Amino acid sequence: MTKPHPLLAILMFLYTLLAIAALWRTFTTQAFDLLTLGVFPVLYGLFMRQFWAGVVLKIYLTIQTVALLALATAAVIAYQITPEDVKVIVNGQNIPIGAIVVAALIAMTFQFWVAFSPKTRHYLQQKEVTE
Repeated sequence: MTKPHPLLAILMFLYTLLAIAALWRTFTTQAFDLLTLGVFPVLYGLFMRQFWAGVVLKIYLTIQTVALLALATAAVIAYQITPEDVKVIVNGQNIPIGAIVVAALIAMTFQFWVAFSPKTRHYLQQKEVTE
C-alpha cells in the first residue's frame, strides 16, 4: 500500500485529533454539528484511499470556509458596534484577535494546498488490478 505524502499525512493526523475532540465534545455536551463530526467521512475516505475522498475533503473545506467567513463577518459587525466587547477569552487568557486570524489563515491555506495537490489526487487514485 502506498503511503500518503508527508503533508497529507500531517493533515490526516490533524483530522484524527479533530475527530477525537469532536467525539469528546459530542459525549460531554450531548450535541453534535456538521463542522466537527464531518471529519469522520473525510478520514475514512483518506485512510481507505477511496476515490470519493477528494470530493468529500473539498466539500468539508467548503463548509469550514463558509463557517469561518460567517464568524469573521459577525466579528467585524460586532467590532463596529462595540469594539471593547470583542474579545476571545479561553481559560481566563485573552487571546489576541490578530493571532486567531493568522492561525485560521494558515490552517485553511494548508488544508487547501493539500486538498488540491496533485500528490493527493495521485494517492487517492484507485490502483488498477493487473494480473
